[in-house]
Amino acid sequence: MRVAVLIQGFAPRIGGAERQLLAVLPLVQRLGVEVVVLTRRYPGLAGYEEVRGIPVHRLPVPGPRPAASLSYTMTAQGLLRRLRPDVLHSHELLSPTTTAMLAKTHLHVPTIAKVLSGGELEALKQRPLGRSRLQLWLRHVDYFHVVSREIDQALGRLGVPAERRLCLPNGVDVEHFRPVTAAEKHDLRARLGLPEAAPVAVYTGRLSPEKGIELLLEAWKAVVQRRPDAVLLVVGEGPEAHRVRSHDGASVRFVGTVQDVRPWLAAADLFVLPSSTEGMSNSLLEAVASGLRVVASSVGGTVEIAQEHSQIHLVRPADVAALTAGILAGLGQQHADAVSRQAPTLQVATVHTAARRLVAAYHHVLGGPPLSGQGHHCDWVPSSPEQAR
Repeated sequence: MRVAVLIQGFAPRIGGAERQLLAVLPLVQRLGVEVVVLTRRYPGLAGYEEVRGIPVHRLPVPGPRPAASLSYTMTAQGLLRRLRPDVLHSHELLSPTTTAMLAKTHLHVPTIAKVLSGGELEALKQRPLGRSRLQLWLRHVDYFHVVSREIDQALGRLGVPAERRLCLPNGVDVEHFRPVTAAEKHDLRARLGLPEAAPVAVYTGRLSPEKGIELLLEAWKAVVQRRPDAVLLVVGEGPEAHRVRSHDGASVRFVGTVQDVRPWLAAADLFVLPSSTEGMSNSLLEAVASGLRVVASSVGGTVEIAQEHSQIHLVRPADVAALTAGILAGLGQQHADAVSRQAPTLQVATVHTAARRLVAAYHHVLGGPPLSGQGHHCDWVPSSPEQAR
């Protein structure tokens, strides 16, 4: 079986969706499914390379939208004809799903569209011809890849039947993302150039408007008035990066893109996720697995994760005062006892479980047995690293 994965960006451009694929796809290949990634070619990147054993084709995207999206979609068609995949798996409802749906007309293979967040459905409606595209996808996408109950319920309200909604949770590598000892944390801070005793908060992920970066920076101004020694780490890239860089200084450190966020999480005391919309945040899963306290907006799959993890403090979306208070409370516990750094019992899938369920989904869409936990209920099955192997 060969699966073509279509996504806007891929390693070394790293956001939550990209990190999830980078962790899961090598495991999927070990389980006997051949995978190939089609993504956009950004400046300085090769047109083709293998990343962790995954063939990655980067397609030219000259100029701004809509020319870039059109170039990606049309160039992909010839490549997909040559690759002859058995399944098309798009990540995001914009150009990746447009590309997959056009390819379906000549390849006649099943399509799966991953909805990254509940806000993505609304965002699509705001695009040119977005409402028309959404109606086409709702009718003609074979299956929707769902990562949270919120998304599952939203698709249900739009008329997508349960049998076309595949509940496939994101997973986290709990062997890589783990709590560290005080000595390890001390060494990491020294290596990363961070003050040894200062309270440190961290954000990791894509720097885009829906992630609430401006809100975080506004709240941080109030935080440092009370805790002038506090440091905020912003790890990632995206369209909001220029705003972050303008705040780079003693209390805000812009880290940019890194290949591994684990050291930055392990060196911090608190993880902050002020999003206005989320699916099932990979960054949040990694922070929880790392034993960090968390302050996050009460949106999407974050609410589901918080129900099982007491170290997550939820605040109202777009509420600067609540975010500020949450950060101050979280940073005030940086000298709490070792309980906060004990290995958490994750009530989410490990990356191994996510890979196995994804392979089962690919077999299912080609006529294989149905998935357990599929459809309306979206029953995420917790598992330990030992169970997942």
